[in-house]
Amino acid sequence: MIDLSSSDSSRNLRVREFYLGRQPILDRNQALVGYELLFRNAPVGPAQIDTSALSATAAVIAHASQLGLERVIGESLAFVNVDADAILSDIFGFLPREKTVLEIVETMQATPPVLARMSDLASHGFRFALVDVRGETAQMQAMLPMIEYVKMSMRTTSADTLARTVPRLKRDAKKLIAEKVETRQEFQDCLDLGFDLFQGFYFARPVIMSGKKLTPSQVALLELMKLVTSDADNPDIERAIKRDVSLALNLIRLVNTPAVGARQRIDSLSQAVTMLGRRQLQRWLQIMLYAEPGKRATSMTPLLLLATTRGRLLELMAQKLRPAHRHVADIAFTVGIMSLMDTLFGIQMAEILTQIPVSEEVSDALLYRAGFFGDLLKLAESIERMDGEEVIIPALADLAMSTHELVELEMAAFEWSDSVVRYAV
Repeated sequence: MIDLSSSDSSRNLRVREFYLGRQPILDRNQALVGYELLFRNAPVGPAQIDTSALSATAAVIAHASQLGLERVIGESLAFVNVDADAILSDIFGFLPREKTVLEIVETMQATPPVLARMSDLASHGFRFALVDVRGETAQMQAMLPMIEYVKMSMRTTSADTLARTVPRLKRDAKKLIAEKVETRQEFQDCLDLGFDLFQGFYFARPVIMSGKKLTPSQVALLELMKLVTSDADNPDIERAIKRDVSLALNLIRLVNTPAVGARQRIDSLSQAVTMLGRRQLQRWLQIMLYAEPGKRATSMTPLLLLATTRGRLLELMAQKLRPAHRHVADIAFTVGIMSLMDTLFGIQMAEILTQIPVSEEVSDALLYRAGFFGDLLKLAESIERMDGEEVIIPALADLAMSTHELVELEMAAFEWSDSVVRYAV
């Protein structure tokens, strides 16, 4: 299953210089369906990617796939952007066909070789998405019979085009994806239009509600976190857990997973608290804040996935940069997972920090993105947004970290987050 503590993720993997981004694609209920995987070549010199035989796009995808895309996507679909050269290449042996959707831009020339290759790939189980659609064109019509998904950007497509094109594509039974959805209102507008899937970080944007109260479940978790961090006695912690039946059941289930390593079944909270330990217990409580009450992890809520991934990535980066100081990695995890609590609670971060006591360096990172932990958090947020080399390259340079080290840590964080959400919540 999954260990909530740090596992050894240092593997001698050879990777080329590229960035890897993973942006969630959600359904109308905001449950996870898949990820768009974004690959960007790092500007480290012309010799890094050999384009003599295939395009840079295909080269990067091939190298990323050799690392194991299953680690990045788990059980979800992978939406991978390919150009004409990649379509005509032999990279597809690296990709899990049952989980892969190949994204092609509407402006790609629908030449006979390209159309023939698309047909061949479709016959082998690959699916296609047509992206950046801004209206009906001859190119689109030529490819549409082999297209399952159609993406339309909320940034570049006019309201008139959306109103005219969406019904036409719905009649053809295409699955419509609204991308670059950045606000809750845009999400609602796309729902009303009839879109099936949604891509963008609208779900991670805080909507601050004046006077909002935390739910009883959230209050109980915060009280537990205070007990754990204040070194309260185990009986006090056990009594607090018993007051929330769902928490108690989750804790018993967690300690009986193989990853925790119990040699015999544990049925009491006293045994569970002792077995897990304070560090693991605090981490579990931080994660549980993002889990919807009464729901198991099968719903794969995007905020939970983003928070656990961010927390783990910060932890791994801190381990890499400060290997002799284990407590630094623990602090980094806390900064990462707390960085989305304003969105979770709908409350200003400053107010949250009055309810959850944290150190000054954690507070500075969360409020101002300042200090060592603030630098790690800014880098993680830039990677999520795929801000580009003008932001990521200087940040990596400041931290003395290479892009290939970053990609390895990212993939380990993706894999860990997926496992936590499936098995430990």
